Amino acid sequence: MRFERETTVIANRDKEWGCAAAAAMENLEPVTSMENIPRGWSGDKKYKITAADGTKYLLRITPKETSGSLDDDSLGRREYTKQQHMFQIQQSVAVLGVPMCRPVACGRCGQGFYDIQTWVEGRDAEEVIPLLSDAEQYACGLEAGRILKVIHSVPAPEEQPDWETRFNAKMDRKIQMYHQCSLKFDGADDLIAYIEANRSLLKGRPQCFQHGDYHIGNMMIEKDKLVIIDFDRYDFGDPWEEFNRIVWCAQCSPLFASGMVNGYFDGDVPMEFWKLLALYISSNMLSSVAWAVSFGEEEIQTMRKQAQDVLNWYDHMKNPVPSWYSRGYYLQYMDGLPYKMKAPFDFGFVQEYGKVFKVYDDQDSGNICFGVCGERKSGPVLLPENKGERYFVKFAGAPTERYEGEPGEAVERLKDTLPIYRDLRHPSLIELVDVREAAGGFAMVFKWAEGDCMGRMYPAQHQRFMNMPLEDRLQVFRDVAVFLEYVNSRGYVAIDFYDGSVLYDPDGQGEPAAPDRNAESTRRGRTTICDIDFFSKKPYFNTMGRMWGSSSFMSPEEFTLGAEIDEITNVYTAGAFAFALFGGYRREAGTWTLGQASFEVARRAVSEDRGSRQQSLRQLLQEWEAALEL
Repeated sequence: MRFERETTVIANRDKEWGCAAAAAMENLEPVTSMENIPRGWSGDKKYKITAADGTKYLLRITPKETSGSLDDDSLGRREYTKQQHMFQIQQSVAVLGVPMCRPVACGRCGQGFYDIQTWVEGRDAEEVIPLLSDAEQYACGLEAGRILKVIHSVPAPEEQPDWETRFNAKMDRKIQMYHQCSLKFDGADDLIAYIEANRSLLKGRPQCFQHGDYHIGNMMIEKDKLVIIDFDRYDFGDPWEEFNRIVWCAQCSPLFASGMVNGYFDGDVPMEFWKLLALYISSNMLSSVAWAVSFGEEEIQTMRKQAQDVLNWYDHMKNPVPSWYSRGYYLQYMDGLPYKMKAPFDFGFVQEYGKVFKVYDDQDSGNICFGVCGERKSGPVLLPENKGERYFVKFAGAPTERYEGEPGEAVERLKDTLPIYRDLRHPSLIELVDVREAAGGFAMVFKWAEGDCMGRMYPAQHQRFMNMPLEDRLQVFRDVAVFLEYVNSRGYVAIDFYDGSVLYDPDGQGEPAAPDRNAESTRRGRTTICDIDFFSKKPYFNTMGRMWGSSSFMSPEEFTLGAEIDEITNVYTAGAFAFALFGGYRREAGTWTLGQASFEVARRAVSEDRGSRQQSLRQLLQEWEAALEL
């Protein structure tokens, strides 16, 4: 057999499964490497195998002990027939254009049954999606729902038994399983009561092909696209029952779960669906703890928590629509990127500056921002030499999703920021290069600043930011404090200044944060300050009560009508940044990652009593540097 020589290295490392790989690849290329994939709940053996031509595949082997005898007895024949049927069904689904692990080959080998699928070179969706923007999470959910709708277009066999009879029997088994299990959980009686009161919903339900385990844990992101994996639990049944695993999605990303439902129903979700889904989830939850017993205490606790989450979402089964559900957003796309709006809006002018590679739509100010790379041949009207340049375009005048005011008010506010950016030009401040009226609104164009944003509204960037080495975070704090000192020296006071206003590029080049410290030799990356729209000239007094800003960075006077907002206020702001950077946003000694002396300096800066704070940013910086030397 032509595989004997090529698979020797594999057979030496894992003789039994290496031979299986060789047998499985008989009609393909010789196998040159095989890597075990120690994941999953099925008991199947899974491997990433590489053929001589470099093509990668997923090899899945169902062992003898779980598939039955491989002799010509009825059990072995049934299992082999089932696997062949699954292979054929997967081929049918793949033909429909579903992004998935595509079936390549299947058959018997000495260790059981095998099937080979195309390899997905991506990342687990459950790891990637929670770190995306709200619009991106929701857009992924919409896509997952639309994909599921296509999967459900494959019909069930005509001889398929009646669904009402089948599922009633299944629920009876699960109720019995719960009663026979020694482990109980609070609220199970509510699940059982809901089941008994809603069995009639099963009558007349249609049936189709089901993936069998459709949730975020069986999805991957490859080249920014969703790919569906693990069809091995396929079945035929009510298409709406397929949503019973959505609890895993909702725990990971409620927006993804909401998008999945809305995408499936094209935004028009019937109440009957919610009632049936609650029935299917109730049935699943009853047997979940008993199922987890064989996997150990950790899985038992996972399922207990999931049961409590479900009961909370459904108000102990009093409300069929779960609390995690959102009707979602109106999404627009530019250069393939989703962003949320209240209504359609033409942003065509943005593309005059180049190709959009990033959208920042999670603002409550009425602004929406775009990262643009100057790639278009036409170039912008006002920036003709833009090939390869990157810009940050801030625009007001569109019906952005989070903004509650009138677009015209946002336009006037943005125009009012022009003198602020001009007066406060600074090495750490993002550089303004152009302004223009467009699409009935107003746009400001800045040079693009590299780096990750500290703001928690961008989870992936925030995570990278907070995981930076300590010295980088110390550099950020110095830069922020020095910039605030500069702002006050120019006769301004910082308002609505928070973590979302700060970016850091560890590989960037910046000016020394504190020139009098001879910092040139120790200078690390570059901090960029952006979004200073609400900075105001002094003297300034609180005319609102609760002012603009993130409460984590706001002083007591920013909540007090008539209070003066001044440099001592910005001392508090700087202290809040210290606790965010070195205390995980908590103002406790137990979470502080620096020494006790610096903790005391920061704690003094965020005193409720203005008189107890450092009385200037220069004093704060001096005390801070002295504390770090101890």
